[in-house]
Amino acid sequence: MEALLQHLLNGLVLGGTYALLGIGLTLIFGLMHVVNFAHGEFYTLGAYLTFAALALLGVPFFLGLALAILGGGLLGAAGERVLLRPLRGESIDTTMLVTIGLWIVLQNGELLVWGGVAKSIPHPFPTAPIVLGPVSVAPLRLFVMAAVLALIAGAHLLIHRTPLGTAMRATFQDHDTAALMGIDTGRIHTLTFALGSSLAAAAGALLGPIFLVYPSMGDLASLKAFSVVILGGLGNFAGAALGGLLLGVAEELGAGYVSSGYRDAVGFVIIILVLLFRPSGLFARAERVG
Repeated sequence: MEALLQHLLNGLVLGGTYALLGIGLTLIFGLMHVVNFAHGEFYTLGAYLTFAALALLGVPFFLGLALAILGGGLLGAAGERVLLRPLRGESIDTTMLVTIGLWIVLQNGELLVWGGVAKSIPHPFPTAPIVLGPVSVAPLRLFVMAAVLALIAGAHLLIHRTPLGTAMRATFQDHDTAALMGIDTGRIHTLTFALGSSLAAAAGALLGPIFLVYPSMGDLASLKAFSVVILGGLGNFAGAALGGLLLGVAEELGAGYVSSGYRDAVGFVIIILVLLFRPSGLFARAERVG
């Protein structure tokens, strides 16, 4: 039982970052109908920006995280304005090829700037674990869990409790009617892409200090994000959050009770089963951002 609780706790920490990735991707696809293959590179960018802020510039840890998240959002907004906005109305295949090109450019840019050697991000938390009854958790992982919950709650409140969120949901439900009602749908698309990119950057910034940072780390992150979206259902905010947690727990249990070498395979087996028996997603309902 103690081992099970430990695996569940570790899985929730990992699954929370998967949820951030999935929420960002489902917002972009659900509202903009863009299959963003560069999503994982914003995850990598968040980790590298955190490394640059802490190790190179010497800024405080929490400020470095905030700057990394902001940087991911700004680059996402710039990418949408420069690359995707001129292609609005084009086929999904065209925008998909553009995001693949952005993925290649970002990954090779990171390789050029930071090199191929993995980096370690410093953090201020002690290494001694905190014992919580039968389980123990590193202070850094506890902070990551709290930060993930705060970001998910913040994104939920933004979408459901602010005028911007109302405009986003209206654009998702009926783009043409939203434009006729005076909503600047171009601005909403830019802000949505920026929000999705900043959530991906947040996942990388939070997991970067736990694991090593390297240029191709976003490849697997993209697969995880798409897996979460498949589990949760397209355009479903709550489904993406629950799907991320489910995927993280499943991978941790598979690594603990089967083999660590099958960690990623366990998650993808679940995805195959979902596609076979419930292709609309485990938590799919009426299609909407929310």
